[in-house]
Amino acid sequence: MARILLTRRWPEAVEEELAARHELHRNESDRPMSRQQLAEAIRRFDVVCPTVSDRIDAEVIGRGGCARILANYGAGIEHIDLAAARAAGIAVTNTPDVLTDATAELAVLLMLMVARRAGEGERELRSGGWTGWRPTHLLGRSMQGRTLGLIGYGRIAQETARRAQAALGVRLAYHSRRPVDPASDPLGARYCASVADLVAEADIVSLHCPGGVETHHLIDAAMLARMKSDAVLINTARGTVVDEAALADALMQGRIGGAGLDVYQGEPVVNPVLLAAPNLVLLPHLGSATIETREAMGRQAVRNLEALLDGREPPNRVA
Repeated sequence: MARILLTRRWPEAVEEELAARHELHRNESDRPMSRQQLAEAIRRFDVVCPTVSDRIDAEVIGRGGCARILANYGAGIEHIDLAAARAAGIAVTNTPDVLTDATAELAVLLMLMVARRAGEGERELRSGGWTGWRPTHLLGRSMQGRTLGLIGYGRIAQETARRAQAALGVRLAYHSRRPVDPASDPLGARYCASVADLVAEADIVSLHCPGGVETHHLIDAAMLARMKSDAVLINTARGTVVDEAALADALMQGRIGGAGLDVYQGEPVVNPVLLAAPNLVLLPHLGSATIETREAMGRQAVRNLEALLDGREPPNRVA
């Protein structure tokens, strides 16, 4: 029986399954743990199950301790220093693939909310500012025939593209480090050689690239300046990919048509400049937030930690 710490609460059904087999400890506050608390957890517990809200760097990991594995609850692992974990003899796993459908659904939701100005409409109605139907009120744009440009073309991007193409009639273009073989792409998306080329021609730019040094502020003032004046930016990837101050300025000046964000650079703090920007839909990191997906993520994390505790190779080991 291992001593396991969940840094945030998991769906009840998965917690109960884990507690039946191990000594389970939970962060009952369900708020981000401090660096000191995370460091102490690595010293005290056999297994620590962090989330994207936990910044586990070399200083937090130190020389390791009791922990044998960081069984990350989530696909992204940019918040964990993998080299430091290896040096300390701590395995790291993640939960890829199970988030695909839920995140793709949310990306399409954001596209529609921004294009049809749904966020603005709800705020107006709730504030008592709606004066009734009129022909020119909150006119949005149809997505039919518009070009959806995807930055990154992995599973989530392709599922987003499939749903948007089937339901909304968009045309597809993408950029990724490795273009797919056109013969193997049933969606028929057109490859763009650079991010700059893609954002210049897309009506909707949807981000699906990983975080990290290579993509930090990939969408900056220069990239935003290349976008069409009525184009929409959607981010369900990582908050660090977008220069939030530059985005807010572009929206305030009317240089792009709108944006929808589900992730932020300083989560859970949202840059104040975003809150005042027009035609901007802000969601609190709901990409994988369905019961089915969150339970599947938990069970995948459990499979990883159980494998390592049993002396087997974890199926989703990243370090």
